Order: sequence, then structure tokens, then C-alpha cells
Amino acid sequence: MSAADGVAGFTVLIPARLASTRLPDKPLADIAGVPMVVRVAQRAAQSAASRCVVAADDARIVAACEAHGVQALLTRTDHASGSDRLAEACTLLGLADDAVVVNVQGDEPLIDPALINAVAAELQRRNDCVMSTAAHTIDSVADFLNPNVVKVVLDRAGTALYFSRAPIAWWRDGMAADSRTMASLPSPAPLRHVGIYAYRAGFLRQFPALEAAPLEATESLEQLRVLWHGQRIAVHLSSQAPGPGVDTPQDLERVRELLASS
Repeated sequence: MSAADGVAGFTVLIPARLASTRLPDKPLADIAGVPMVVRVAQRAAQSAASRCVVAADDARIVAACEAHGVQALLTRTDHASGSDRLAEACTLLGLADDAVVVNVQGDEPLIDPALINAVAAELQRRNDCVMSTAAHTIDSVADFLNPNVVKVVLDRAGTALYFSRAPIAWWRDGMAADSRTMASLPSPAPLRHVGIYAYRAGFLRQFPALEAAPLEATESLEQLRVLWHGQRIAVHLSSQAPGPGVDTPQDLERVRELLASS
């Protein structure tokens, strides 16, 4: 998808935090001679975005980005979440309230530029929503039951009704099945949430000040705050799962191998 396909003029922001318990200095992890966060920015730059900016919490990340021609901002070190960091970046960049911002995670070096475009386009066409995100069909029982695989259910218009770590939607007779031997999924197929978001900058700036939702704490899912406050999230349905992210040293090796073989 290109600007000619109806999506353009949005900004990609990539939050990057140096501290990581499972993979120290994760944004700077080497992938074929290039820091991971730079790899992410290079992939994002292949989208229709007008610019891609890394929002970092450490001068070393900024320096690594600038050394590879990637724009980066130094943000505060005390932000509670990536969305808080992006809210500060919106202010530093002077983005208008109606500007569309796509949050691409800094540990997604294989992010598909077309997915970035699709999420931005989804929000641009949905004036009734303050955010958009993505989902794809779950095709394995293991993923359906895995609490680390976030699920989402939608309304008729493709707007999120709820996000959960629990297996939703759960069919009426599902409790009769033994989850250890469950052989089939409910119909229609459940949806896996993909952690990419587009925001209107005005809402993103307001988000950190919104009262946290009780459900947000229960599920450990920040996006539930949006729904709890009565706002709407549009969901783009992707035909395929995204490339693997990097959370652990094992993930890093897998991505290195995938890039080396491509």
C-alpha cells in the first residue's frame, strides 16, 4: 500500500526503553550489524508514513539512531508505559490534535509496512474512533487457550467490544470440553489481537491522565482503559500473523536466523 492507496500523512512513533529484564539493552541488540531499534525504524520507513521517529529514554539509543540516519527524540526516563512516552513525543514534535500516529513497538524488526499502513488507514476512515489496532484469526487451540495470546471480540462495524487474555468468545458448551484435549475452536473463529496501534495525537496526549480502569489492572491490558472510558477502537482484520517480536535472547536468535535466510 502506498500514499496513492489512500493512506498518507501519518507519523510512526517507536518507543524504545533501554531497561529490559529478559534482554538487557534490547533496543541496541545487534541484528546483522544494525541495532534492533534501527531495524524497526527502517522497516517502518517502508510504509506510507511521512516520518518515523524513535522516542527513546536513553541518549545511547538516540546516538545509535542518528548514526544510521534515523530521527530520534530523548524523552523522560520515568514514563510508566510506552503510550506515556509517545504522548510526550507528540508534544515535542508539535503534532496537531487530529494528526494520526502509529505506535510501532521497538522490538518488532520484522514488522510488515503494509500492516502499518492498514492500521493508519483504519483510523483515518473511522471518525467515530480515537484509536485503531489489528487482529487476525486464531487457528490453533493452544493459542486460543494461551493467556499470553491476547484475544479481541468485535461488533458489526469492526469495533472492539473487549480484549482479554482469556479464551473469548467462549461457546456455550465449551465448558464441557477438557481444555487439555480440546480438538476444535469455536465458530466463528476467535481473533488474536496484534499489538500495533494508531491514535489521534490529541487523544494520545490525554491518555496518560485518564483514570486507570479496574479491568486494565485485572487483565494487564492498557487498551481496556480506552473502552472503560467510553471511547472506541477500530480493528483492522489482517489475513496473516505478524512476524515474531523480540522479548528474549532466544527470540533475538530466531530473528537473526530469519533475516540471514531471507
